[in-house]
Amino acid sequence: MKTIKVFEGCRLEAYKCSAGVWTIGYGHIEGVKEGMKITQEQAETYFESDIMDYLLPVQKEVGQICNANQIAALTSFAFNVGNAALKKSTLLKVIKKTPKDFAEIEKQFLRWDKVKKVVKGKVEYISSSGLKKRREKEVDLYKKA
Repeated sequence: MKTIKVFEGCRLEAYKCSAGVWTIGYGHIEGVKEGMKITQEQAETYFESDIMDYLLPVQKEVGQICNANQIAALTSFAFNVGNAALKKSTLLKVIKKTPKDFAEIEKQFLRWDKVKKVVKGKVEYISSSGLKKRREKEVDLYKKA
């Protein structure tokens, strides 16, 4: 939870994230509208609820083969990219097939360092130093016993 909070940051006024979605608190998107404001307490409440939307599916996918740190790393990843993206990712396939192949797992985590941008009407995926740092932190957490 700490890792997610650090990388998401907390904003008490609604803003559009890099994907163009209205967001508030620690990455909360449900029901958020332009001009919306919340308190720090509301941000914490949203986060506690939102985190379960990612933790439970991760536990269902890898709970039998991953330790608590690995589940935490994958929950942070899913919180950022979404459950559907995790579920269809090569990262998850590699973990399920060879959960101790840390070199390949690291490689798969680090592939997810790009943000979608529209440049002159064309969609491009550009590396993000913030996402790279987040993925590196998730890898470090995943490798912990």
